[in-house]
Amino acid sequence: MYYVKAPAKINLTLDVLHKRPDGYHEVEMIMTTVDLADRIGLEVREDGAIHILSVDRFVPNDHRNLAYQAAKILKDIYRVKKGVSITIEKNIPVAAGLAGGSSDAAATLKGLNVIWELGLSLDELAEIGSKIGSDVPFCVYGGTALATGRGEKIQELPSPANCWIVLAKPTLGVSTADIYGNLKINEIEHPNTALMIESIQQKDFDLMCSSVGNVLEDVTLKLYPEVAGLKDQMKKFGADAVLMSGSGPTVFGIVDHETRVQRIYNGLRGFCDEVYAVRLMGDREPLA
Repeated sequence: MYYVKAPAKINLTLDVLHKRPDGYHEVEMIMTTVDLADRIGLEVREDGAIHILSVDRFVPNDHRNLAYQAAKILKDIYRVKKGVSITIEKNIPVAAGLAGGSSDAAATLKGLNVIWELGLSLDELAEIGSKIGSDVPFCVYGGTALATGRGEKIQELPSPANCWIVLAKPTLGVSTADIYGNLKINEIEHPNTALMIESIQQKDFDLMCSSVGNVLEDVTLKLYPEVAGLKDQMKKFGADAVLMSGSGPTVFGIVDHETRVQRIYNGLRGFCDEVYAVRLMGDREPLA
């Protein structure tokens, strides 16, 4: 069995610029990885089949699974005769705005590149990943990056200032399509992406905290008051900055001092079952 780590991401900024002719939205967002990860196990099969194995009942074991799609697309493009059994050990909450499925797909691409001996570069894997989902290219690279286009154009950034991230996911699912469908682009208050990039380059923690922004947040908070309540609680317990990741519903707090992390974690556990205290990773993962 060959294992690959599939880390979660958070959005430090998420801006939507306009609706594209192809139906996607043109976005500009800064994403970074955190130390919460699924574990992908890959084992070559001689019968050519692709099998998904997971004990999580919310993880599909067929063509709907992005890891399955990653294996299928590689198999088709490079006419690979061998198959693979893909074991997914879930630690990232499902449908949480943390790119868990996309990260699983990216890890599968990187791992199959090794066990199927394809010899592809990260850039080539990211290009293939863009056919699976908008977040997959970023997840192939990992680290910290500015993502543009529909999310597939990746510009590497240095890692931000060292800090803790407290993640909290309420027990509800959010449809990304519904959130984008309710977004009124002419009413958006755009985050300052350039200022966030400056804070990352200077490793300026305070500037990073004051520059976070997500234009999807207002839409999700109106549709799901539980998310708004969770955000208020996280601020109350002392996070330095609080933001929703992706289209939600996960809310994260940025925390400078470890002494406050446990207090915030304990406080949130009274409101939410899925709470995680993790470090910001921020550096690119090497090619598997």
